[in-house]
Amino acid sequence: MGGPGCPRALCSYSTAQVVVVRNRHLGTAYRALQLLVLLYFVGYVFIIQKGYQECETSPESSVITKVKGVTESPSKVWDVGEYVAPPEGGSTFSILTRVEVSPAQTLETCPEVRWAWAEGGRGWWVTGRCVPNAGGTKKSCEILAWCPVDEESVSESLAKMAPQFTILIKNSIHFPRFGFSKGNIQAAESSYLKSCTFNATSALYCPIFKLGFIVEQAGEDFMELAEKGGVIGVIISWNCNLDLPDTECNPHYSFRRLDPKTTLASSGYNYRFAKYYKWNGTHTRVLIKAYGIRIDVIVQGQAGKFSLIPTVINLATALTSVGMVSIGARASAQLRLPCTEAPLPPCRAPSSATGSC
Repeated sequence: MGGPGCPRALCSYSTAQVVVVRNRHLGTAYRALQLLVLLYFVGYVFIIQKGYQECETSPESSVITKVKGVTESPSKVWDVGEYVAPPEGGSTFSILTRVEVSPAQTLETCPEVRWAWAEGGRGWWVTGRCVPNAGGTKKSCEILAWCPVDEESVSESLAKMAPQFTILIKNSIHFPRFGFSKGNIQAAESSYLKSCTFNATSALYCPIFKLGFIVEQAGEDFMELAEKGGVIGVIISWNCNLDLPDTECNPHYSFRRLDPKTTLASSGYNYRFAKYYKWNGTHTRVLIKAYGIRIDVIVQGQAGKFSLIPTVINLATALTSVGMVSIGARASAQLRLPCTEAPLPPCRAPSSATGSC
């Protein structure tokens, strides 16, 4: 009840009625619910999810790659400058494992044998004269192109030594919210990288992988993949608890195939490129259809550090949830009480201010 000059709504408060119910089943259920709520917040929210930390899930990252190794095909020896594309050493690159070579193509007119063939002097997609097709009775449309067309290519495999190629993946990450940076190479000696190979336990900070090892870890057969090509992902995960020393923030590597190998149309990975030169004053080129293993380096991660704000918010949520269990149990207890008429409180002496009980 409010005093003189004080509104009743502001100068008074109400309390909930406390009911003690001696019921073994209801009491057990009440304590079990409280225990479940506490276990959820302590075990899952605070320990597993680290609800006391402020988190950042988008690190800034840079990736530099370098491939080493030499292989050969029936016609030549291939080094890094020829079988790696593009040569800049970024996060996405491909290593040639098989090529189909169309040698000595010159710019002239010749029969098109793939799309524009003609029958009886009338053809589809006619781009030139209908001329006899080599080795057959049908006719083809004559076109201006690099001739002969690439149907006369020769296939060569580069997969003999390819599993032994080594790939250096240099990765640096930065979490701007916490001002934290780290890389996957920690050794100060430059000679360390010349003799080490990646091992998940003893050589964690030696990110030099053999191509065969990457394909094996992705669950693929190397020779089958080399024949048609494919895309392999190298996933680098940084999950850092910055409340611990920096040495506890380490990269974790995983490997998997990214392109669907069961696709019926255009399965695998391939592309074309050409090399140009001049022969007896004539512009000539070598067209190469390349099949290879494309490597995509994907960097992901998150960092967390203690912060007062999420800690207070989660503590308040935990206490509120425990309180909600108490309210629910109290309401259930009141529903279980027998319906009896409660006695009226005794009337005290009349108040001098109001003259009533």
